[in-house]
Amino acid sequence: MTSYETVIGLEVHVELATKTKIFCGCSTAFGAEPNAHTCPVCTGMPGSLPVLNKQVVEYAMAVGLATNCDITRYSKFDRKNYFYPDNPQNYQISQLYLPICRNGYVEIEDKDGNLKKIRIHEIHMEEDAGKLIHDEWDDCSYVDYNRSGVPLIEIVSEPDMRSAEEVISYLEKLRLIIQYLGASDCKLNEGSMRADVNLSVRKAGTDKFGTRTEMKNLNSFKAIARAIENERERQIELIEDGKQVVQETRRWDDNKEYSYPMRSKEDAMDYRYFPEPDLVPIVISDEWIEKIKKNQPEFRDEKKKRYISEFEIPEYDAGIITQTKHLADIFEETVSIGANPKKVSNYLMGETMRLLKSKEMEPEEIKFSPENLAKLIKLTDDNLINSSVAKEVFEKVFTDDIDPVEYVEKNGLKQDNDEGGLTEIIKEVIENNPQSVNDYKNGKDKAIGFLVGQTMKATKGKANPGIINKILKELLG
Repeated sequence: MTSYETVIGLEVHVELATKTKIFCGCSTAFGAEPNAHTCPVCTGMPGSLPVLNKQVVEYAMAVGLATNCDITRYSKFDRKNYFYPDNPQNYQISQLYLPICRNGYVEIEDKDGNLKKIRIHEIHMEEDAGKLIHDEWDDCSYVDYNRSGVPLIEIVSEPDMRSAEEVISYLEKLRLIIQYLGASDCKLNEGSMRADVNLSVRKAGTDKFGTRTEMKNLNSFKAIARAIENERERQIELIEDGKQVVQETRRWDDNKEYSYPMRSKEDAMDYRYFPEPDLVPIVISDEWIEKIKKNQPEFRDEKKKRYISEFEIPEYDAGIITQTKHLADIFEETVSIGANPKKVSNYLMGETMRLLKSKEMEPEEIKFSPENLAKLIKLTDDNLINSSVAKEVFEKVFTDDIDPVEYVEKNGLKQDNDEGGLTEIIKEVIENNPQSVNDYKNGKDKAIGFLVGQTMKATKGKANPGIINKILKELLG
């Protein structure tokens, strides 16, 4: 049976986290009423002129430096001409000839755990288009220009990836870098990170590339992985049947797990690029680059190493905590307040991850404050609440960011450490459970667990389990 190799390159679009659009002062906030964030510039009105947002250039440079790119000292914008209802000017301001970043790479781990470089051909700046909303009921389409003019960077890789796993590793690495920079939230479900997959197959051992297709409409890592596997199998089946793979753009339907052709790309589409006449070139000095370099944050790999050495937490813990910047920020701020690093780590890796999974949330959606997590840990450190109460209180902290001290006081959840009062309750438990007492005295140490449970039940979960154990063992000899 013929063995095939998959060849994959990506075009990753990232919406930048500026407060205003790339060429006008309209808000970039997600979720507004349709066409609420628009003006003559981003709706393409005649006579309106673009003014470049400096923060866009700085974010693009920061991402370029973090991905080992060369920064283009003399960079320009170009007009990409095409006609579509979501493109109000009938052209898009982009960069073709002199993109701001070139010749970079990021390192990922391949399936054998070895480091592999995925080369970046270029990163260029451009404006986003609007959004079409198709109404099948009324058989018409509406256009929302809120997204028109939102700043994008497009990160174009070389065709260096060979599997869906490598693609996801590359995207996760890119997302972490960009999130740590604060350049974008990279939320695939909101479209602030989008990937187009260029894929071809060839017989294993050959150097010549096969005919590639481009897949769009991929809004989750799972969808990307499924689309890659599906397209790989589709192309191999065509080749095995003696048919030709057509160079085309395909749209992926994740619900049906099926892709269908959007348009043929037998020849590269002629966008009639020409230099943007309304924007001057961008001249980037060495001093400006140095300034951006100095402001680069501590990235995940360095942060992970520091957590292991400085906070003495296991490598596994450090790896989980640094998987998202938001989680790492919560960890560091909680520790800086005075909480024990390992206990903070336990809460983030245990209860936090459990609740995120059960509520189908992403770590970026965590709302509780480091101050309230630190207060909860202090309550357990001071033996004011036991572990079962702490679990109950943390759920309220997680969902409503309540003050745990106030919540414990208000709901009478303080741990009962009164040995005198507990002794009387435990004597009654012993009297009511002779079988468990006999089991314990006959060497069945686990029987004491039942008696502890009965005491906790009698005290409505507020007793100190350590004190219960101590008193039980004293009374039972």
